[in-house]
Amino acid sequence: MTRPAKDLDELDRRVLLHPHQSGARGVRCVTVGGSGCTAWDAHGTEPLDVMGGGNWVAQVGHGRAEPADAAARQTGRLEYFTGFDSFSNDLSLDLAERLVRLSPDGPERVFFTNGGSEGVETAIKFARLFHHHRGEPDRTWILSRHYAYHGSTDGSGTATGIPGIHAGIGPGLPHVEKVSPAYPYRAAELYGEADATDLLLRELATAIDRIGAGNIAAMIGEPLMGGAGILVPPDDYWPRVRELLSRHGILLIADEVVTAFGRTGAWFDSAARGMAADLVVIAKGLTSGYAPLGAVLLRDDIGETVAGGDSYLLHGHTYSGHPTACPVALANLDLSEREELVARAGTIGRWFRAHPAATSGLPRVVARDHGDTLVMAPPLVVTEQEVVRAAEALFEVGFRLDGDGGLTGESR
Repeated sequence: MTRPAKDLDELDRRVLLHPHQSGARGVRCVTVGGSGCTAWDAHGTEPLDVMGGGNWVAQVGHGRAEPADAAARQTGRLEYFTGFDSFSNDLSLDLAERLVRLSPDGPERVFFTNGGSEGVETAIKFARLFHHHRGEPDRTWILSRHYAYHGSTDGSGTATGIPGIHAGIGPGLPHVEKVSPAYPYRAAELYGEADATDLLLRELATAIDRIGAGNIAAMIGEPLMGGAGILVPPDDYWPRVRELLSRHGILLIADEVVTAFGRTGAWFDSAARGMAADLVVIAKGLTSGYAPLGAVLLRDDIGETVAGGDSYLLHGHTYSGHPTACPVALANLDLSEREELVARAGTIGRWFRAHPAATSGLPRVVARDHGDTLVMAPPLVVTEQEVVRAAEALFEVGFRLDGDGGLTGESR
């Protein structure tokens, strides 16, 4: 029997520590159900979800039967078996083959993780191991960027460029250097009349020279930066970064945990931006949140170097290639293909641009603020009517803002 809402709120306060929890958090939101682009809490409030489950995840929407049915069928057949050493399962092989086929930049190997942070840690390890096995053990440095979000575990958190992630933690992963990102919203302030890519490439080249190219394993970057507030680089940024890194034998890791599987209108965003990444980290939209699953896609020669021949890859996770999570991902990809959700992302963007303001029927809206940017990443099944509802609500909230940038008492 479902507990009363007030009991769930109290239980939440008493026993649960939340990720990214802000202090004591007086208000609780215990979500108990969802359908399409709507989720509802224990009190019966039904906010419109324009943030993909809150974390850029729910590409195919909530409450879809296909992923749930796939999980139910598989748990009755084989709920779990190890993927270590020579073991695998047929569903992980099917999914790996599917991912290789979908990826446009030519990765031929797949290593499964449980999510994005594990994927970033794995990619960093693989980059270092690749150089080590090729006789360049000094290549241990990782280049990242300020304001980047790559996770919050020790290694991925060190690569993350958000200061609060590091506060009070102490030393993180050694040999990580951060450079400036492309910041289009502050271009005039940061770059003046100069070409932004020219300045950023000079800074990157200077960092490589200072550290020594022979000491650097890889650079990691989001194709466009999500947690920093949706920072979209100039068209020539990633091609020029790729060329500079290649010239020095430095690998490029694309963090596509947020951007892959249709979020920007392509299966993988890095290819269209000219990254030609050596390793690609994915999660989130891989299963639309119906099961925890991530992966690292990598070039065949990298996989063969770190785990083939005489190499022994002493790295892995208990649930890597989980037999139940993999068919969930396959069902999710089937839905995305059958309903053409990847192409639909562009249509959704046009709907938002076409309906910037209205005044009626305001719903509660789940969105996220990243600094001074309000981010929306709705499920790709969102309807035009729901887009209009979201635009109306956001416009009304903005209209209520007082002159100091805070909410008026009525809006709080």
